[in-house]
Amino acid sequence: MRRLALAALTVTLTAGVAIPVSAATEPPRPAFYAAPASISGAAGDVIRSEPLTFSVDPAGLSALVMTSTRIMYVSTDRTGAKYAVTGSVLVPKTPWVGAGRRPIIGYAVGTQGLADRCAPSRQQSEGLEYESLMIKGLIERGYAVAVTDYQGLGTAGVHTYMNRLVQGRAVLDSVRAAQRLNGSGLSAANPVGIVGYSQGGGGAASAAELAAAYAPELAVKGVVAGAVPADLAAVLTNLDGGLYAEFALYGMRGLAAGYGVDLAPYLNAAGRQAMDAVEGECVTDLANHAFVTTSSLSSTGTPASVLLTQEPFTTMVAQQRIGTIKPAMPVYVVHSSLDDVIPYAVGRSMAKSWCGKGANVYFDTTLAPTHVGADLVDYAPRAYAFLEARFAGLPQFSNCWTL
Repeated sequence: MRRLALAALTVTLTAGVAIPVSAATEPPRPAFYAAPASISGAAGDVIRSEPLTFSVDPAGLSALVMTSTRIMYVSTDRTGAKYAVTGSVLVPKTPWVGAGRRPIIGYAVGTQGLADRCAPSRQQSEGLEYESLMIKGLIERGYAVAVTDYQGLGTAGVHTYMNRLVQGRAVLDSVRAAQRLNGSGLSAANPVGIVGYSQGGGGAASAAELAAAYAPELAVKGVVAGAVPADLAAVLTNLDGGLYAEFALYGMRGLAAGYGVDLAPYLNAAGRQAMDAVEGECVTDLANHAFVTTSSLSSTGTPASVLLTQEPFTTMVAQQRIGTIKPAMPVYVVHSSLDDVIPYAVGRSMAKSWCGKGANVYFDTTLAPTHVGADLVDYAPRAYAFLEARFAGLPQFSNCWTL
């Protein structure tokens, strides 16, 4: 749900230019992304690694300022079972000049899609990853960056899109993997920050909640969580029938995969076709299902909002709620009151819930128009400022009293 790719897509749509209605053909999975038959080791252990070309400029100058590595590492799913997930570790070549050791940023990416070709660690080397400019800004500030691909992006299986536990754990384990990666110059002594917007905001917020119990050894100094989809029922209802309806389909397919639920009995022929299609699509295929209503895909003609009031979906969605566990570190939550994808009230409610549990939260309301616009206009500088203050040892003053 993010940055230049979506900004360009939005312009294309409003300009009335035709966009193909079928997703790009899924290329063969590179050998690196084939997981071992059995997964051993601890969460965060590196299974394998290889050099990665991080392409963010046409001249390829990025290689001069950072060492980029593609990794496969161990994480755990919502049941606690180990699985292999891929990602990337990016480390500046220049010495760290700040206080203490070089910080590591656990970077939770926004919506990529469900197809394997959408994996950030693949798109980074192809110059197609829209998060690269934000990541480049972090590198320029001297931070190392660990980027997870999330479960099922790049590797076999369906991407478990918006699964709270899976995403939060993948982010935390990517930092562990960066610390354990041979030759990275990083270790458990490096301070940590976590950043994410949109789907990534959910991943970052989940990591904030889980860190104390799941990865207590990580020295997490602060978390930036932008436009967090903390209440999936509210978000899905908002997406249904709109420009970003494809994201609702991602959520339905991803959650069902994570819980082993067969959606076929709940769908008509068009619905089954749509669910098959989105498995092969990336965020740039957004127009393929723009303005589609879930009622038109349902076997009963009822919208997904009604389906979510029935089991097993009620429990599945309830378990993705963010805001129920107190983060142990300062959290900066930013959300535009004009967000057209993730309702502002959802982010504010999450922040208020955290405040009620005694967390150190600063909730920042912006007036940037639209979900993408808020990201493009002012999210990055606010995130950078928060991180610089936390790594400098400055306190965050909560504004919970305003909520």
